[in-house]
Amino acid sequence: MEKFVLGIIAFPILFSMLALRVPIGLAMLIVGCSGTIMIAGWLPILSQVKTSAWHLFSNYSLSVIPLFLLMGNFAGKAGMSEALFKFTGACLGHRKGGVAMAAIGACAGFGAICGSSLATAATMGKVALPELRRLGYSGALSTGTLAAGGTLGILIPPSVILIIYSILTEQNIAKMFLAAFIPGILAAMGYILAIALYVRFVKESGPTKERVGWKQRLFLFKNIWQIILIFFIMIGGIYLGWFTPTEGGAIGAGGAGLIAFSNKNFKYKDLVDVIESTAITSAMIFLVLLGAEFFNSFIALTQLPNQLSKIALENNLSPYLIVACILVLYLFLGCLMDSLAMILLTIPVFFPLIMILDFGMSAEETAIWFGILTLIVVEVGLITPPVGLNVFIINKMAGDVSIIDTFKGVLPFLFSDILRVILLFSFPGITLFLLKVF
Repeated sequence: MEKFVLGIIAFPILFSMLALRVPIGLAMLIVGCSGTIMIAGWLPILSQVKTSAWHLFSNYSLSVIPLFLLMGNFAGKAGMSEALFKFTGACLGHRKGGVAMAAIGACAGFGAICGSSLATAATMGKVALPELRRLGYSGALSTGTLAAGGTLGILIPPSVILIIYSILTEQNIAKMFLAAFIPGILAAMGYILAIALYVRFVKESGPTKERVGWKQRLFLFKNIWQIILIFFIMIGGIYLGWFTPTEGGAIGAGGAGLIAFSNKNFKYKDLVDVIESTAITSAMIFLVLLGAEFFNSFIALTQLPNQLSKIALENNLSPYLIVACILVLYLFLGCLMDSLAMILLTIPVFFPLIMILDFGMSAEETAIWFGILTLIVVEVGLITPPVGLNVFIINKMAGDVSIIDTFKGVLPFLFSDILRVILLFSFPGITLFLLKVF
């Protein structure tokens, strides 16, 4: 069997294993090792087993992942998500659909110190869902808002997925974070606009609540100023050259930890839960990374990326048409698998192809622009049927809302996402604007 054909066959085999609920890291490890043995025999794979784990996990850049996860877990246990929701609710709650808009704002704020979409959705769901239901918001709008709002966790820096993309493609993490700011703000604004339109056409779905005075708003702001301070010290320090992204993650985790310890409700058991949750999530991510290392080595042996590049050049395909096809493929993959798996499976195949195409930008600008587009489409996959991990998390928390209603609730946000992808795809300068300014 030709190596190229073997590389193509590997993907349906891998998807079949995922459908049988084999963990993604283990599935990639098995397919990668088996494929390498079929092409090169046992000796190369034994050598790779001996060296790959050490080579991968000794990468200093990977240490930023558990640090950002630790920061997010401390933030959740310290009640920062609740404080953010109360403040944004006080500012927006008197508007029609305002509490749902406040939930989006709180998700954006929590995502800025969390970096994980699933964690943002689960944490904000615990805080905001009871309040939305108590005020009479429809089940569809309540659950749809929180499922979509959770996706802001991987778009607004710091983002674990952005870090992994940067490591895979050897890009500057700080520049990737900077490029994600404008798309992240556009995402939050688009979601708020989607809510405003939804409650206008679907009557009684988003009632108002009593206006909160400025004195009370300022009082609630006192509970979130530490969050803002941590974010600006961490992100500002990175861009001012005071410390690296990894050091910034350590400072952010330390700051969030201090806030948590100063909270009277933070107990020893909470500290154990924070450390345990960080360790489990980090181990899961690192196992997936190890599996991807073996799978990607196998894909490189098949010459699949080179063959795809050759086909694109020989047929003189438009670079933008190729990117559009890749993004559509991501939308379909998002219906079947989670964001981390999509990034690790596809970037080693698509990235070499993207880098040989001429978009009228430098190689670094092309890599960053494509990375942000990829991240946004991967984010959309978290709320698309039939998987939509964020949708299932929030729906399970709601209990009395059907999964169909929740998927109906995310439709306005999906339209917002698609419009944003088209905008950033058509005008790369939007994504790259801050890079050129700074």
